[in-house]
Amino acid sequence: MTIRSAAPLARTRRHATCVAIRCGRSWRAALLRGPSGAGKSDLALRLIEAGARLVADDQTELARRGSAVIATAPARLAGLIEVRGVGIVRLGRGRLIGRAPVALLVDLVPPEHIERLPDPATEGLLGVNLPVLMLTPFEASAVAKLRIALTRAADA
Repeated sequence: MTIRSAAPLARTRRHATCVAIRCGRSWRAALLRGPSGAGKSDLALRLIEAGARLVADDQTELARRGSAVIATAPARLAGLIEVRGVGIVRLGRGRLIGRAPVALLVDLVPPEHIERLPDPATEGLLGVNLPVLMLTPFEASAVAKLRIALTRAADA
């Protein structure tokens, strides 16, 4: 008898950067979304410096497996991150993770789009409802805010 892992139910590729943070004993990913120049790679780099791991920069492959959305990097981009003003940089293995379940969608927006006390928001991705955080990426507190929101989402 051959046992096979479940095939993905759906797949997509998104213009987004994905980082994973350790939440308890497992890694949970945040999908950073926004137009070019919004600060996706910059925020990812700061998160990585604070202990997160890069899943994918600029393009993220997403696959539904059971009730989870799993993020991976396209093969040709794996391990690479754009560092504006420096170039494309290959990160060391200790700063990377091959795949992680997405627990939070993060929309990078200007400060005037942030509500002081927002109502919880969710969005469907490949048929899975995920929490959404609106975040201004260049604020000094952006890394801390993302960590708090991701930990909260992973605990839910």
